[in-house]
Amino acid sequence: MSAEAKRTILVVDDEPEVRKLVEAMVKRHGYNALTANSGEHALTLFKHPRDSIGLLLADVVAPGMSGPMLADQLLALEPNLKVLFMSGYNSTHVVQHYVVEKGHALLIKPFTLEQLGRKVAEVLGQPHPKAVQP
Repeated sequence: MSAEAKRTILVVDDEPEVRKLVEAMVKRHGYNALTANSGEHALTLFKHPRDSIGLLLADVVAPGMSGPMLADQLLALEPNLKVLFMSGYNSTHVVQHYVVEKGHALLIKPFTLEQLGRKVAEVLGQPHPKAVQP
């Protein structure tokens, strides 16, 4: 995975306010962000990217295509893609299956700017970034 790919994160959440907030948080840590409002939209962005995408940051629960379903499809296209799920729930069967059994990372909502930066850096195997002041 190129250094540029490790800097671009595909943020997927069906709630516009959450998506915008997470996008802003990702950018504050110096990463590039592409945003999608659905799994289908994310697939389109992934197949025709402006930037090489190194991390999928997706909500577990979503209408239509869930985060785990999206991750499976994207990993079939790019096996080296890193995956970080967001969820307000940490004990559901889906969360346990995709996080514990498949080895993906999980960030429990709500989370802070610091928690997001630390988890993204951990998943990408990078030093923890300091948030850039606005």
